[in-house]
Amino acid sequence: MTSPGSGKHWRPYQMVASTPLSLHRVHHLHRRAGFGANWSELQRDMEAGPDATVDRILGVAELVKSFDVDDSNAEPKVLTTSATDFDSLQQLIGDAAVSSGDINRLKAWWFYRILYSGDPLTERMTLMWHNHFATSNLKVANVAMMKRQNDLLRRHAMGKFGDLLRAVVKDAAMMAWLDAKANRKGKPNENLARELMELFTLGVGHYSETDVKEVARALTGWTVRGGDFEQVAAYHDDGTKQVLGEQGDFDGDDVLAILLKQKPLARRIAVRLCEAFFGEDVITDDALGELASGLRERDLDIGWAVETILRSEAFFADDNIGNRVLDPIQFMVGPLRSLEMLDPPPSTLLLVEWSTKLGQDLFYPPNVFGWPGGRSWLTTRTMIGRANFVSTLCRGDLHRPARPLGIEALALKHGYSSEATQANFASELLFGHQGQAGNVEMMLRSTAAHLG
Repeated sequence: MTSPGSGKHWRPYQMVASTPLSLHRVHHLHRRAGFGANWSELQRDMEAGPDATVDRILGVAELVKSFDVDDSNAEPKVLTTSATDFDSLQQLIGDAAVSSGDINRLKAWWFYRILYSGDPLTERMTLMWHNHFATSNLKVANVAMMKRQNDLLRRHAMGKFGDLLRAVVKDAAMMAWLDAKANRKGKPNENLARELMELFTLGVGHYSETDVKEVARALTGWTVRGGDFEQVAAYHDDGTKQVLGEQGDFDGDDVLAILLKQKPLARRIAVRLCEAFFGEDVITDDALGELASGLRERDLDIGWAVETILRSEAFFADDNIGNRVLDPIQFMVGPLRSLEMLDPPPSTLLLVEWSTKLGQDLFYPPNVFGWPGGRSWLTTRTMIGRANFVSTLCRGDLHRPARPLGIEALALKHGYSSEATQANFASELLFGHQGQAGNVEMMLRSTAAHLG
């Protein structure tokens, strides 16, 4: 991976008197770059410092835990001491989900990955790209295709955007979702062409309706046969097209090449990444422009941009901490990881039910725009749902059999024996600082618990 940028808006974070490496900042890093951390992980990274911690987050995944599964429902059940590793187990659960044809089991498989992967950043990025290239099983209706797309997003999540785009646009689930299979010479279907420019690359205002029609013509001949992409010459319109000021007998690959060199694309990627890693009104227009410029110079290298963000002074600034509304999955998984409620594992199928209730139904984004995110996550209905989830978590009802939360035992494990120190421990563990009052259930229902 290339070194992060050093432009004036993306200066590397330095531990100085005014911005020390506090627990607050380490907690923030784990909440934004992953799904939270337990006490030992927070202490480890306080000791290691920001550079080593970001190195670890960006590095090769390490196994956290492995669990045996009961094939009857493909949920992790029992901690294993065998050499079974995370990759083989997630493969087993994923294959079982595909074989069953049950999309809820595929959702449970993704929750398993989110809970136990040693590379939570990649899972965060996969979730982000799932929202960017929003594809719903409501129309695709094929578990195997949805899993294949999810694997594709994960494989390219931190690579070059061009590789990701080329793979997604030719993905069977995407083609089914946007009716690309019906795009034939003389009868062009514009759905894929429109979303390719509006949502996936350039954004509104950077193309014309004529460009949409011409790109649709260029994409004719792309179809899906037997679940795989295929280019059928007989279906392709091989006439001359004009796309974004260029003229030629373009096909789909030619169009992607034209789109990938358009200046607005890098800025759109920069905006998407800053939405994921910053709160509202933190990143200035100039900073976005600088990040976009760096992306263009580096062939749209997503990994470079993510590293630049995570190492930056802006990322660790006080006004970027605790001000971003957590999406339902972050809200649910964060406490489970922090409170060490992963051994034995919670029911991933129950987590699937709760994420749907809270508005983030994996593999079913609401439309081509994905989930709107931000403050829209917090409605009267979802706030009641989040409070009910917290009660369920604290009672231990996410586990089968129930495993009530034992915060006192957890605090004692880490050396906090008195009632007062245990309260401070819980506040620091869940929020990165002292001062949150009440028991854990009250803390997790507080306004601050929805931000991170």
